[in-house]
Amino acid sequence: MRNPLKMSIAFLLVWLFAGTSALAQEQQDPAREQAFSMTESQYGIVASSQTVASEAGAAVLAKGGSAVDAAIAANAALGVIEPMMNGVGGDLFAIVYDAKTGKLYGINASGWSPKGLSIASLKGKGLTDLRTIDEVTVPGAVAGWSALHERFGKLPLSEDLAPAIALAKDGIGVPETDADNWKTYGTPFVKNPAFASVYMPGGKAPVAGQLFKNPELAQTLTRIAEHGRDGFYKGPTAEAILKLERKLGGFMQADDLTEFQPEWVQPISTTYHGWTVYEMPPNGQGEAALAMLNIMERFPIKEWGHNSQKALHVEIEAKKLAYADLRRYVGDPKASHVPTQILISKALAARRAKLITDRANCNVLPSDITEQLMHQSSDTTYLSVVDSEGNEVSLIQSNAGAFGGGLVAPGTGFVLQNRGGGFTMKPDRANTLRPRTRPLHTIIPGFMTNGKRRIAFGIMGGFNQPLAHAQFVSNVVDFGMNIQAALGAARWTKRDFGGCDVWMENGIAPGVIAGLRKQGHEVTVWPRYFQSMGRGNAVEVDAGSPVHLGASDPRADGEAIPEPKF
Repeated sequence: MRNPLKMSIAFLLVWLFAGTSALAQEQQDPAREQAFSMTESQYGIVASSQTVASEAGAAVLAKGGSAVDAAIAANAALGVIEPMMNGVGGDLFAIVYDAKTGKLYGINASGWSPKGLSIASLKGKGLTDLRTIDEVTVPGAVAGWSALHERFGKLPLSEDLAPAIALAKDGIGVPETDADNWKTYGTPFVKNPAFASVYMPGGKAPVAGQLFKNPELAQTLTRIAEHGRDGFYKGPTAEAILKLERKLGGFMQADDLTEFQPEWVQPISTTYHGWTVYEMPPNGQGEAALAMLNIMERFPIKEWGHNSQKALHVEIEAKKLAYADLRRYVGDPKASHVPTQILISKALAARRAKLITDRANCNVLPSDITEQLMHQSSDTTYLSVVDSEGNEVSLIQSNAGAFGGGLVAPGTGFVLQNRGGGFTMKPDRANTLRPRTRPLHTIIPGFMTNGKRRIAFGIMGGFNQPLAHAQFVSNVVDFGMNIQAALGAARWTKRDFGGCDVWMENGIAPGVIAGLRKQGHEVTVWPRYFQSMGRGNAVEVDAGSPVHLGASDPRADGEAIPEPKF
């Protein structure tokens, strides 16, 4: 656990320095600004948003498990500890670095819509929009675990899931951040009997420190431990999901579950001042992070200074430009053409960068990517793991909305994701609702390399993620921050696609904020370590050093836990 005295001193220092002058804040060394120290170990490290989940992964490493075994263990434990954010009812993406071969692998375990669901079939029922049950896409997480384990696991899957099963059966002490989220996001579903019976004991959300048990989830995880993916997509769990679908008039059928398979993909990448940054290809939004970095690279951000007015203005405008293209062009590449290589090209970035002026643009349009140009060019949990051999995993998993749409199939102990709400009902778009199609996905794992240095990283938070990734990369590359400082540095976010509003944490200089407002940015200031800025984790390997590094975001209840060796 983190040292309480150390935490108190860190937050006292943050409070004291919050009142310093704008000049002093602008002149401080950003590389030295961090509330916590990194975790350092010559063995494995697991970094997640909940300390107990990190401990579960570290325990699996100690048993001889691989980085993937530990990632599965931590992810399953997180589904017990913070069920509003993730669980077996959601989707999963991961990037895996294999130290023996030096190769990078990506897995897309995002589920598809039912084969019977389309705009036409909804109209046939007299519907013009998706109901909550129609927003349920096939949960992909368990299929992702199975594929990852088959390829990279060393221990039996039952060993990976044992900590989560024990936590669900014996109970967990509800962490403070989760208690707040439980009350905020769980209370609206209290009148749903199936949801309330699992997540609202006594008719209300658990409070911090309360013991919470989920024996039904323990049974679901046990079936997966014993039968692998068939323990979820077939048998009692699948039957319970399909029964709920029939009850609510949904479209999902048994073969939608049994026929779903995750996809191994090649991560996409760009360069940023000598580093190579990797993201997952569409249907995820990782391309927006790369496009944003490409635009940022064309400006002297390092020279301007960390969180300076000039740097922030360019970053915010780069975000708007990259996201306009994301919204226009990204969807499931199996269902529509997605011009990924154009969207992450330096040539397009050069064109887009010229659109940035000294004023905030409140109405950014997408790129005009013509056919001629095409022919010319060839709410979430994140965790990162490194094992003693230097294998790394960057894994992210989510229910879409917090607690999904609040639907729990009786007897299963988990919520079903509402990821289908990400589809558009407008016809002939990249992200149009179609049968057995994956929607535009917000969750993205990240990875970056420079010579011998390799960093697996990610920051959660819906459409906040690409811009948070870009800030993390810039913190490391432009300003020399270590991974803990890069996660803890004051952030900004912009959660919508249009307009000029932007949220910034206290810690960005008041003079900078005043200057941005004069440029037309509508800035709202929030407290430091504001959870809506996203919650990240990271691990780093330097092939020239025997010591591995881990970091966890101070905006969450987590920690980077080293593999116990004594």
